[in-house]
Amino acid sequence: MNYLQTKMKKRQLLFLRDVLIYTFTAFGGPQAHIAVLLREFVEKRKYITEDELMELNALSQVLPGPSSTQTLVGIAWKVGGLRLAIITFLIWILPSATIMCMAAISYNMVANKSKFAHVISYVQPIAVGIVAYATYTFANKFLKTRISTMLAIGSLIVTLILQNAYAFPILILLGGIISSAMETQQHENELRVKLYSNVNPNKVAYFIGILLFFAALGAVVNQTSPLSLPIRLFENFYRNGILIFGGGQVLVPLMYTEFVEVKHYLGRSEFLSGYALQQALPGPTFSFTSFLGGITLGNKGYSIWGQVIGSLVAVIGINTPGLILILFIVPFWEDLKKITRIKNSLSGINAVAVGFMATALILLVRPFGLNWTAYALMIGTFLVLHFTKIKTPIVIIIGVVLGIIF
Repeated sequence: MNYLQTKMKKRQLLFLRDVLIYTFTAFGGPQAHIAVLLREFVEKRKYITEDELMELNALSQVLPGPSSTQTLVGIAWKVGGLRLAIITFLIWILPSATIMCMAAISYNMVANKSKFAHVISYVQPIAVGIVAYATYTFANKFLKTRISTMLAIGSLIVTLILQNAYAFPILILLGGIISSAMETQQHENELRVKLYSNVNPNKVAYFIGILLFFAALGAVVNQTSPLSLPIRLFENFYRNGILIFGGGQVLVPLMYTEFVEVKHYLGRSEFLSGYALQQALPGPTFSFTSFLGGITLGNKGYSIWGQVIGSLVAVIGINTPGLILILFIVPFWEDLKKITRIKNSLSGINAVAVGFMATALILLVRPFGLNWTAYALMIGTFLVLHFTKIKTPIVIIIGVVLGIIF
C-alpha cells in the first residue's frame, strides 16, 4: 500500500469516527444538523467545501427522502465513494432505530401502568405542539405565492374529506405539475435532453420496480400468512419514502394520517408517545419508523422477533428510496440543478405538504376535546419553540418532569 492509499484510508477512518460522534450528538432536526455539519465537517475537518455542503443540502431538499441522511451520505460519497457512503448510512441510522425498536417492544409492557400513562398525558400534547410549530415553519417558508397557498388549502380540504392513502401521491404529483407549469419559462429543452442522456434507464427501472414488486407480492400473498403484513408494510414505507419531500417534518403527518387514521395499525397515543421519544433522541427523524413498524406488528399479535422484523422492514423501506436517489443523482447534480422546472415543481410539492401537515395537526388536536391542560401544553410548546432557542429534546424532558411532579 503506497503513501497516498494509506493517507486516504486514515482520512476515511477519521471520517467514520466523526460520523459516529455526530450520530450521538445531532439533536434538533435538519436545521440543527446542517449547522453541525458545517462546523465539524467543513470548517474543522475540511472534508468538503462550504459550497459543496450547501449544494448537497439543496439536492436533499429537491429529492424525496430523509434530508439529513441524504446530505451526510452525499458527503461520505465525496470523501470515499460508495463503500464509505453505505457504512456512514448504517452508523447514522442504526443507533436511534435500535432504541426505537426496543421502545416498540417494551411499550405495551409499561403502557398500562398508571404513572407512565400520567407522564405520557403531559408529553403527548407537547408532541402535538412540535407538529404545530413544524407546520407553521413550513407554511411561513413555502407559502409565498397565491398558487402555493391555494395548493396548500386544496390538499388540506381533499385529505380531510378523503383520508385515503392514495390521495397523497396524487396530490403531490398534481402540486408539482401545477407549480412547474405555471412558474417555468420555456427555454430548457436542450438542457433536459443532456440530463436525460445521463440517466441509466436500468436504474430507474430498479427504483420503480422495487415498489411494484412488493405491492404485487403483498396483493398475492395470502392475507393469513405471517409474511403478508411485513411485505405490505415494506411497500407502505417504501412508497412513503418516495413521496416525502422536506424530511422528517413531513414524515410525521403522512405517517399519522395513513397508519393511524386510515389503516388503524396503531393508536394515537402510541403514535405520539413514539414521536415524543424520537424527538428526545439524536439522529434522524426517520428512525421514528422503526417504532411504527415494531408497534404495528406487535398490535397484530406478532412475537418480539416479529416486532424486530417490523422495525427492520420500516427502516429499510423508508430509507431505501432516498439512499438510492442521492447516490444516483450526485454524479450529475451539476446538470440537474440548472433545470428550473425541477426547482419550480418543488414549490408546489412543498405547498401540498403544508396541507398534509395541517390535516394531521387537525386530526391530532381533535381528541383533546375539553382538556384545557392539553391545549395549554400544546400552545406553550409552540411559543417556546418559536420565541426561544430551547430545542425540542429539552421541551420533551420538561414535559416528562411536569408529568412526574403533577
